[in-house]
Amino acid sequence: MGKETSQHDAMISFDGAREKILSGIHRVTETEIVGLDHLLGRVLAEDIRARLDVPNHANSAMDGYAVRSVDLAGTGEVRLRVVSDLAAGGYFTAELGPGEAVRIMTGAPIPWGADQVVIQEVCHRDQDGVRLPCGVKPGDHIRQAGEDMRVGECVLRGGKRLKPADIGILAAQGIDQVAVFRRIRVAILSTGNEVVAVTSPLRPGQVHDSNRAGLKAALQALGCEILDLGIIGDDLGAIEKALEQASHETDAIISTGGVSVGDYDLVRLALKNRGEIHFWKVAMKPGKPQAYGRLGRAVFFGLPGNPVAGLTVFYVLIRPALFRLMGGGEWPNQLLKATFQGHFTKKHLRKEFLRGILTFGADGLGVEMTGPQGSGILTSMSRANALIILPEGPVTITSGDTVDVWMMDDA
Repeated sequence: MGKETSQHDAMISFDGAREKILSGIHRVTETEIVGLDHLLGRVLAEDIRARLDVPNHANSAMDGYAVRSVDLAGTGEVRLRVVSDLAAGGYFTAELGPGEAVRIMTGAPIPWGADQVVIQEVCHRDQDGVRLPCGVKPGDHIRQAGEDMRVGECVLRGGKRLKPADIGILAAQGIDQVAVFRRIRVAILSTGNEVVAVTSPLRPGQVHDSNRAGLKAALQALGCEILDLGIIGDDLGAIEKALEQASHETDAIISTGGVSVGDYDLVRLALKNRGEIHFWKVAMKPGKPQAYGRLGRAVFFGLPGNPVAGLTVFYVLIRPALFRLMGGGEWPNQLLKATFQGHFTKKHLRKEFLRGILTFGADGLGVEMTGPQGSGILTSMSRANALIILPEGPVTITSGDTVDVWMMDDA
């Protein structure tokens, strides 16, 4: 038999809920070795230090002419003799002498003795020579050896979720496989007699299961393995059986529906019977009715049945927790400031998350609501690329006000 905390009826603040969830997460420790082609989105399990200088030689940043700056001292123009044409991948074996220049392509190594590149747009080539302007600074248009990465430098930190550029860094270092944390396994289920499969015809009072479809996509984007338990009706025994199964096979469980106070809101009761409830009401909108607890080794998240509320809770509370569970650090939710366009009044005391469209203009960041903000209006989430965050307490925002926003990044 499980237990419910003595303060379960008290509504917890959003910040309090986030802190409680994150403090209760225990990162996975198991790792595996994975090759470059399968690293996107995986969480690095070790620091990576550079084995090579990148670039490993000084090279040209532009097409032009490699020269000795001493030959271009003074004013006006100077004519130099072109002694070689050097493409990327080639190498000039001699030392550049007085009055000499090498025609050089982007990426080609700087010849010994040269200390600057003059871009081709300001040069005039003739048969065996080139006229160049004087006064160009030493070091111009040269990428110095090691200016990007130096041997021994930590180039990627353990706990980082690998992006395309990170995989490029590994390749540049000649590293074809690294240790990453294992993928976490997350069980998902929908509850309610009114919820039916996407392919089923609808009878009066029924709805297609959009919650599980959207949630599964969000988990796939995060890189989780998914145990799909399907739809379970309003049957306490069936819900308890499904939760018990998931508690032995997964790292986390996410349900939708059944966490409010109605006679058929059975998920909360099942969690109380089989596991632990830490809270089930959060001072946020949408998403006040939600459950957080534990079933065996699995952390449990009970989402509300309204689709927008469920996805909002996932983005702002569950995804950062799952990322930490995966071995990651803080989820990079960057708080931005934007100028609001429109009018909205909030009378309640909870923190509110409005769906917004963030734009980047000449005057900076601007944001407006996607339209009606009801927690059942899934199109408001589809149109959004950001969440507008309104603080606790009544507030009115109008055009020209500065508001806090979070980008909604599904990658």
